[in-house]
Amino acid sequence: MIITGDALIGGKAVKGTGAGVRAYNPALGQVIEPEFRTVDASQIDQACRLADEAFDTFRALSDDKRAYFLETIGEQIMALGDVLVERVMEETSLPRARVEGERGRTVGQLKLFANLLREGSWHDVRFDKALPDRTPPRPDLRMRMIGLGPVAVFAASNFPLAFSVAGGDTASALAAGCPVVLKAHFAHPGTSELVGRAVVKAVEICGLPAGVFSLLTGVGNELGIELVRHPAIKAVGFTGSRGGGLALMAAAAARPVPIPVYAEMSSINPVFLLPQALKNRAEDIAAGFAASLTLGVGQMCTNPGLVLAIDGPDLQRFTAAASHALVGGAACSMLSPGIAGNFARGVNQLAEHADVKTLALAPQAEGKGAPALFVSSAASFLSQHALQEEIFGPASLVVVCKDVAELRQVTEKLEGQLTATLMMDEGDLEAAQSLLPVLERKVGRILANGYPTGVEVCSAMVHGGPFPSTSDGRTTSVGTGAISRFLRPVCYQNLSQGLLPEVLRDNGSATWLRREGELTRN
Repeated sequence: MIITGDALIGGKAVKGTGAGVRAYNPALGQVIEPEFRTVDASQIDQACRLADEAFDTFRALSDDKRAYFLETIGEQIMALGDVLVERVMEETSLPRARVEGERGRTVGQLKLFANLLREGSWHDVRFDKALPDRTPPRPDLRMRMIGLGPVAVFAASNFPLAFSVAGGDTASALAAGCPVVLKAHFAHPGTSELVGRAVVKAVEICGLPAGVFSLLTGVGNELGIELVRHPAIKAVGFTGSRGGGLALMAAAAARPVPIPVYAEMSSINPVFLLPQALKNRAEDIAAGFAASLTLGVGQMCTNPGLVLAIDGPDLQRFTAAASHALVGGAACSMLSPGIAGNFARGVNQLAEHADVKTLALAPQAEGKGAPALFVSSAASFLSQHALQEEIFGPASLVVVCKDVAELRQVTEKLEGQLTATLMMDEGDLEAAQSLLPVLERKVGRILANGYPTGVEVCSAMVHGGPFPSTSDGRTTSVGTGAISRFLRPVCYQNLSQGLLPEVLRDNGSATWLRREGELTRN
């Protein structure tokens, strides 16, 4: 498949009219053809209007037909073969194994939501039958979930497949019956076009309205703001920086009809080294921590950017082993020059900070990221909010506490996080129990004796957390729960069987339903 540099609007390839952008090979330091031009306001409007026109038809599809559509997208992505894998590698410098694994995760997410649609619980059907003899009488009440409407999805920089064109936000929105208008990420536009064409092909195969999916190309904040402001858009999915997420939230809130923005933004994912675990296996924990910190050159939203522990010789064993593992690490190409530049600035700021000591700093190189480890006191961390700021890349800060009470005090001051990890042994249960209520308020996923950089795609996964890790801590962007972001409830009171949606009829297709508050399976 030839990459043309086109946007895809309503099933048709179109050229943007604004500023041009080319992909960049981070490893070779070279731009990659072709040029992708930024779509203009009229093209954004066309994509959004087509999505709006497609909404009622698309959401009315049976669960099985929409599931088949998701599966067809996955098949079309796999049909791209090495053309896709090699383009991702060229635009990101990610190794083949990582790209192939991410492609499998992307297709797996589509299948996961297809299975959810066929299973049926997403409808959340509820029946409260009429009680005409009650005083006052109760009407017949039935409820189901429906899609919100067209969704604007912003592709992420760090996962060019799994959080991009056909990634989790797109898969969950389409599963909910919501057409998607996708803003491709400028760092991997060729990858985006290839996957976008796979989605368009699936739309054609399934005979769906062309407005079910559009891909917008280009650069500039104006493109994203214009998209979020369009009256046809009813929700936003975003993975990126805190500044970018806040800008979209402000634009969405300022609309005549405000809409929700589900933004994943920033997280430093604290790792707690509890005393008994540190005493028993400091070196083993350090080795696993170093591997997690440097995975993917640290460009993971669940990267362990903060370590919290109690002072003493066992902590010194950990920092010595972690420093030894990290200081010899090679500088590796990061996803884009912008990410590499931000990482370098963050590392330099910590290295020059008066209250921070450098434990390990591998040789840095332009456009690349090399491991870095720093240490500071709990008092400094508590008094200086700048020490909580995310450094996106393989850098972490160890915060030394005097005792469990100070450890809990630091935990109370943490911002919202995607994850928190408890490294603990049997003797640490009391300390863990004292931290757990705080962590439940602060994070979306609590791990014991693992590392946060593994995010399983399954029903029970939560990839979300209190602000600023996400804009809405009640939601997740990974797992079947992600569909709830793009649904809303509708109640039907005293409608005849012929007017009710099929899933709500007395002999309807609902697999799971609540009758008088009791969950049953048909």
